[in-house]
Amino acid sequence: MSRLAAALRALVLPVAALLTAVAAPAPAQARPEPKAPREFVALSAVDPTIVQEIRYLTPHNFTGRPIDGYREPVCLLTRPAAEALRTAQRTLLRRGYTLKVYDCYRPQRAVDHFVAWARDLDDQVMKEEFYPDVDKSRLFLDGYIAEKSGHSRGSTTDVTIVKLPVVPTRPYVPGEPLVRCYEPQERRFPDNSVDMGTGFDCFDTLSHTLDPRIRGEQRANRTLLKETLEKVGFVNLAEEWWHYTYRPEPFPDTYFDFPVSRRSLARH
Repeated sequence: MSRLAAALRALVLPVAALLTAVAAPAPAQARPEPKAPREFVALSAVDPTIVQEIRYLTPHNFTGRPIDGYREPVCLLTRPAAEALRTAQRTLLRRGYTLKVYDCYRPQRAVDHFVAWARDLDDQVMKEEFYPDVDKSRLFLDGYIAEKSGHSRGSTTDVTIVKLPVVPTRPYVPGEPLVRCYEPQERRFPDNSVDMGTGFDCFDTLSHTLDPRIRGEQRANRTLLKETLEKVGFVNLAEEWWHYTYRPEPFPDTYFDFPVSRRSLARH
């Protein structure tokens, strides 16, 4: 190789390397998580006396796994809904009871998780407890699973009543024997809730708030919850004794997807 060719090669190689480096794509950066609007609060900041048992953070739910988007055992709600729960709680405390929430705001990614699970007809790990008499292929048709949830708008909560003093519910152990959610309370999975006739998230018509088969103490407990919450602005979903939405909703048409975490409320 001549001295001129060698000199040209020595000049061209660094320039080519520089061009290659410039053309290479920048490393992908993690997208920041969405944040909650300022209208959202942690329920514990509004009323720390309300018991929280956030089921979808745990495997004790109809999928048998923790649900996408749940990062902490915290109830997030729009402020008007949280303040209405505080008013209802004051009424119940005077009667020797407390509210307990199972779920509050639910991100869209969690709803998507439910939808994907419902489409997998082979995954029936928790059927015996949560949907013993419902064919999984009918979960969409029967309205138990949907692609959108009012929970994602931030003013809906799944809630029950617990008698004071509160005895904690024991942890669920994955793989333990399952009992149908409509069995008598002494046989179902132990829950410190008063007897509502079924367990939470029981996919059965017995969960309909005013089902005529629910009588006596069970009927009285459902009525107490319903009347207490309706007086402060909540509306019950007739198919689920535990499901209540505060009206008017601050975000009636918005389905949020920020994670269930205190960090979602951080102000920047």
